[in-house]
Amino acid sequence: MSLSKYNQKRDFEQTKEPKGKIEKSEKDLLFVVQKHAASHLHYDFRLELNGVLLSWAVPKGPSMNPEIKRLAMMVEDHPYSYKDFEGTIPAGNYGAGNVIVWDNGTYTPAEDTASPQKTLTENLKKGRLSFILKGKKLKGEFSLVKLKGKQENAWLLIKKNDKYASESDILLKNKSVISKKTLEDLEKKAEKKTSTAAPKKKKTIKKAVAKSEAAVFIKPMLASITEKPFDDEDWVFENKYDGYRTIAVLNPGEVKLWSRNQLSFTANFEPLIPELEKINHTAVLDGEVVVENSKGKASFQLLQNYLKTGKGNLKYYVFDILNLDGNSTVKLTLLERKELLKMLLDKHKLSNVFYSEHTVGDGIKEFEKAIKNQSEGIIAKKADSNYLIGKRSNDWLKIKIVQQEEAIIIGLTEPKKSRQHFGALLLGQYNGKKLQFIGKCGSGFSDATLKELYETLQPYFTSEAAVTEKLALRDSIQWVEPKLVCQVKFTEWTDDLHLRHPVYLGLRTDKKASEVLLSSKNKTTAPNTVIMDKSNETPETKKDYDLKIGKITLHLTNQNKIYFPDDGITKGDIVQYYNEVADLILPYLKNRPQSMNRFPNGINASGFYQKDVDVDKIPSWLKTEKVYSESNDKHLDYLICNNKETLLYMANLGCIDINPWNSTIKKPENPDWLVIDIDPAKDKFEDVIKTALTVKEVMDELESDCYCKTSGATGLHVYMPLGAKYNYDQVKMLAELLAIEIQQRLPAITSLERTIKKRNHKIYVDYLQNRRGQTLAAPYAVRPVKGACVSTPLEWHEVNAKLHPSQFTIKNVLQRFEKKGDLWRPVLGKGINIKKILALLENRKKD
Repeated sequence: MSLSKYNQKRDFEQTKEPKGKIEKSEKDLLFVVQKHAASHLHYDFRLELNGVLLSWAVPKGPSMNPEIKRLAMMVEDHPYSYKDFEGTIPAGNYGAGNVIVWDNGTYTPAEDTASPQKTLTENLKKGRLSFILKGKKLKGEFSLVKLKGKQENAWLLIKKNDKYASESDILLKNKSVISKKTLEDLEKKAEKKTSTAAPKKKKTIKKAVAKSEAAVFIKPMLASITEKPFDDEDWVFENKYDGYRTIAVLNPGEVKLWSRNQLSFTANFEPLIPELEKINHTAVLDGEVVVENSKGKASFQLLQNYLKTGKGNLKYYVFDILNLDGNSTVKLTLLERKELLKMLLDKHKLSNVFYSEHTVGDGIKEFEKAIKNQSEGIIAKKADSNYLIGKRSNDWLKIKIVQQEEAIIIGLTEPKKSRQHFGALLLGQYNGKKLQFIGKCGSGFSDATLKELYETLQPYFTSEAAVTEKLALRDSIQWVEPKLVCQVKFTEWTDDLHLRHPVYLGLRTDKKASEVLLSSKNKTTAPNTVIMDKSNETPETKKDYDLKIGKITLHLTNQNKIYFPDDGITKGDIVQYYNEVADLILPYLKNRPQSMNRFPNGINASGFYQKDVDVDKIPSWLKTEKVYSESNDKHLDYLICNNKETLLYMANLGCIDINPWNSTIKKPENPDWLVIDIDPAKDKFEDVIKTALTVKEVMDELESDCYCKTSGATGLHVYMPLGAKYNYDQVKMLAELLAIEIQQRLPAITSLERTIKKRNHKIYVDYLQNRRGQTLAAPYAVRPVKGACVSTPLEWHEVNAKLHPSQFTIKNVLQRFEKKGDLWRPVLGKGINIKKILALLENRKKD
């Protein structure tokens, strides 16, 4: 328990908040809840323990409804004397805004104990606190449960179902229990005082007295791409700078600049060093280095020229701070970090280092402004997001205006007429693991650039092409190993996914070739890395064609056959979908026996399951495995789908959905996941959602992760990773115990009855899927239902009243998958601890 962070964040000459010192109650432990209108309205939930107030920020405030679980972010400990603090924290200070004491009282551990503080301290370390509040508003038993596998400081605040539980909104009681004032009353008072008071001294950052640890490079957080601007009060919007992402590491007497991949920029951007040395703090800053023209417009080409000549107006726009005086700031919200950063930069008069300004909520207006200023675009950032080190996140979004791309140089064409060295660059981008040709670039070169670039590329000349497709070019080609990345601007993407009118801007020494991926909007229509041979196509035969994948040629038949009559979706559409989604789905099929669910005549005709394949009649390149089938009481030749060609072979057989085993042929008796299959009763999908959230609640209480996806048909699937550490008997036993717990919590809407008639229209919580040989639709698989719905992995916040499986179809999911990435990846992770869970369940029985 320490108050050092609390003290470091505050200037007590500016704020009336109490200074931090250890104190405690004489008798009963106290709690306090403060309503705090800072950058965002939230409630600060504080529990006295060991002389300080443990503190959690609860964005949506506490609830008396056991069905509602509130996210609570643990923050720094606060001093005991903070229990009575009400008033205004002045602008420019940490946590600036108005505060009232919304509720207070005493509390005790939920369990009987001779030593409450010792018990609470032990439970805090375990990540689960249960306690009884005796407040003026909050009463009865609550729990704080730490979320495993999430942010370090993320917890859930949960009301227990007791006599005080209520569905009424306790937050409507909005007055202070001390002053009887509302936040609005304080705000009016503060405005009145500000209008008549003399200007106050500006807040400053005090450097920590203790010597801080040396600052080190931190791999930056990356943004995802979205196409349209939007307005949202929970987001801030910044200019997108056309330069080099740069991390500045500031230590006493030494400043170092690094690229996003930790290449040194210190020498390249040496004029920035003296300015950054003026910042008399240890710090790690994140920003963008640009070169601006006389009108103040940044240009990547000008930056390239600067690197060669040293001439140009070099500037560093800083938009984030990751460490200050040895204190990591990545767990602070974005607005808190930016507030701290602005205070730091305002403290010093710097000529070429600038704070990157932002606006709140007005994304469309900011985008229009960027268009007017001929900027590259804007960046949207979630205001309450933490800094995710080295990760690409949907909390940050790039919205581009100028058409620019990073491209890998894969070859050169011969020079023509008076041009020297080479004619054009051949460019590529990765589509999954395959390199795809995206066009050639012959503009943007000076004579000096042609010579310099040719000499740079010479060591990488090779006789082997980097792409497998045959290029329709008449030029003589010098192939180049795909190592170097360049930046180009262009007018548009053509229908065959080539850049139209690309212009060379310069090399990207800060980017690795492996990071240069085909744009998401093109992946939804791109033919991946396969070549479709339609040279002999006629109106009569175009329903059949050959598709080449590497060395394998597939003969695809009846591609015009309608599989989904109400939607006009053909067999060819299904084959193409699996072609596009192969990289996502294959990890969940690899080495798993396939039960093929075939619909050769479409979804309105009878389908059938096929487990056993005739090895004498299938292509020799297909992989099969003899596996004993309990239901057939014999060994069957199961098809094993480990690559795209097998996946598309199955789709061509009429396999609309893909159904793998829960275990692999390497460990056939040990499933990789446990699944709770939630089958709906009639059309009551709201009950399905409620059941899935109850599964999540149970697993949170058992300190274990779980993941949800739509079945693609009418239900939801909740998976728990196992890491193939347990056998089917152990897993089925746990699944049954979980199902019983879920059913007991929701007796009115759920049932464990297998027989439909006995369920009485209730939801079936199916745990029997956890048996050897059982299968469920794989994530990303199409389902044979109207609309061609797809079994789609979800984020838990999406499991709400707006959700329905019909939202996700082959017509829209590819853009979602590109944006969110593989949400299902953790299911193949380390796995939950069954023994620990069983012990927790056993202890619960004893209680």
